[in-house]
Amino acid sequence: MKPEIRDLVEISRYYGNLKEYVIAGGGNTSYKDDDTIWIKASGEPLSALSEEGLVALDRHRLDMISRTKYSDDPVVREDQVKSDLLRCIRGSESPGRPSVETSLHNLIRYKFVVHLHPALINGLLCGRNSGDLTVRLFGKKVLYVPYTDPGYTLFKNLESEIMLYRKKFQNDPQVIFLENHGSFVAADTIGDIRKIYENLISTTYGHIRPLPEAEPLAYDPIMNEVLPAIRMLLTVAAPPIIRQRNNTLIASYYDSQQKFNKISMPLTPDMIVYCKSRYLYIDQSATAAKILESFRLQLPRFTEEYGYPPKVIIIKNMGVFAVEESAASAETVLDVFEDLIKIVHYSSECGGPRYLTPEQVAFIDQWEAENYRRKLGHSGAAVNKLTHKVAIVTGGARGFGAGIAEALLRKNVNVVIADLDEVEGKKFVSEQGSVKSSGRLLYVKTDVSDAVSVKNLIMNTVREFGGLDIIISNAGILRAGGLDDLDPETFALTTAINYNGYFHCARYASEIMKIQNREKPDYYTDIIQINSKSGLRGSNRNSAYAGSKFGGIGLTQSFALELAPYRIKVNAICPGNFYEGPLWSDPKNGLFVQYLKTGKVPSARTIEDVRKFYEDQVPMKRGCRLEDVVRALLYIIEQEYETGQAVPVTGGQVMLG
Repeated sequence: MKPEIRDLVEISRYYGNLKEYVIAGGGNTSYKDDDTIWIKASGEPLSALSEEGLVALDRHRLDMISRTKYSDDPVVREDQVKSDLLRCIRGSESPGRPSVETSLHNLIRYKFVVHLHPALINGLLCGRNSGDLTVRLFGKKVLYVPYTDPGYTLFKNLESEIMLYRKKFQNDPQVIFLENHGSFVAADTIGDIRKIYENLISTTYGHIRPLPEAEPLAYDPIMNEVLPAIRMLLTVAAPPIIRQRNNTLIASYYDSQQKFNKISMPLTPDMIVYCKSRYLYIDQSATAAKILESFRLQLPRFTEEYGYPPKVIIIKNMGVFAVEESAASAETVLDVFEDLIKIVHYSSECGGPRYLTPEQVAFIDQWEAENYRRKLGHSGAAVNKLTHKVAIVTGGARGFGAGIAEALLRKNVNVVIADLDEVEGKKFVSEQGSVKSSGRLLYVKTDVSDAVSVKNLIMNTVREFGGLDIIISNAGILRAGGLDDLDPETFALTTAINYNGYFHCARYASEIMKIQNREKPDYYTDIIQINSKSGLRGSNRNSAYAGSKFGGIGLTQSFALELAPYRIKVNAICPGNFYEGPLWSDPKNGLFVQYLKTGKVPSARTIEDVRKFYEDQVPMKRGCRLEDVVRALLYIIEQEYETGQAVPVTGGQVMLG
């Protein structure tokens, strides 16, 4: 890697990881020599930029764009410019599409150009007095450009401005302010870039008071009755994800219609790209019923007036809610909308906010380049019927639970790991970072034997994702022993986790699923217990475990009858022995070791002898594997007709009559 490219990557990542400078996919960086410019590809985040995320273009070919006569039709013109940009790429293959700002970067003579959208600077640039203020704060050597539609029009306008600047100052500007857009800083070293930005920020803070730290505000449990309903009311092909944010900054703008009006329109192009240009406000928040009544009344009006459903919903005293197809996209919407609030706050000290006009909004919203960037903001993971659904897996930190969670994550499901073991739960979540998925993994410490803990699990799930589609009651323990040596405490503990825990999961999960069904009666959800072959036939000297699992089958059938009218399917999966799991294969305390030591298999001399003894009892001559359980699980979720079933996955060891 060239040293200069290494510097470009370094400065890009530095600013890309600072939300006060850039959020979402915004911002752009470049380096150039005499012949080539390397620029961040459109849609690549600065925070993780690598050499592969850069596009190299021929500067001499780029110069031709400025001399070419294009169509007067803006749509045709932008398509022509895009085609010419693509022809400037060096090499036959490119990792991405060059930014529409490439010609701007190429125009500036300095080696490095860093274009960012700092909220503080944009507060200045979105103020009504921004033109006069920038000169007063920074002098006449900064170049201030009134708002111009992005793309070729902005390039030509800036080209004229820079030519005039060169005549006046005999060099290029190092700081360019674009009204209602952001800042360009140019220099021959990244060290100088950082110094200039530090000066811009410190000087601006001399005029604008810093925002107080935004303190998080508590989530109101009544939203558990609201969000699943809104999620269904906004469902088209598949239910969206709804993410919530509430803090003291947001709270200063949501407690009245008058205050909301200050944040009801966009100030910069990014706000339109990610949040659209209109946002729905609900000022009735005393009860869940009042919130939903207001939402049902406003939704059709909003959609008819603006031509799209809301991506941002502000509920008085409750916070901001982002509606998107994935958790990551919803988080981006929240970041961008909170940035809007910050810019409104800052611009109020610069003559008041100057919102984009309807014509400016329409151009951005219909601009192909921004639609392309918006598209790239979504995950490239393959879509399937489970994509972006919300699932809980109890006992999900290890064993079958962890395997099921990972399998669902690979299907782009948002998965909540509910487990009492906090160390293992967090470790599992951190280890899944390399899995390619548009789903999100979340750990919630949960004791399934405690009703309050399970209720908290459900609340956290709805708060994070807006609803619940699947709960897999997998948490369980096995404490073997006969009547003579099984004490009442052990029996009660086994029952509390294996049997009561399933009841708690079904009870609180079904509350959310019923709300969803009320708004969308044809929507199916699933409650699934990972049971056992011991739930289908007795198990010698293992009565506590088998009894709890037999009880689980009874609960499954009873829940299925009760919940069928709500399209909530309730089924159980009954795996055979999982010989690869720690219960059997742990080298110190696994059942193979225990059975060898206690002589439970009289002919066995080694652990392998014990294993073979048990495998020989299975017609398929092996133990149950994770993939066997996952196939059964996916079938249960996919089908819409069977409920109340106990599906054996035992290799023929247990057959239903």
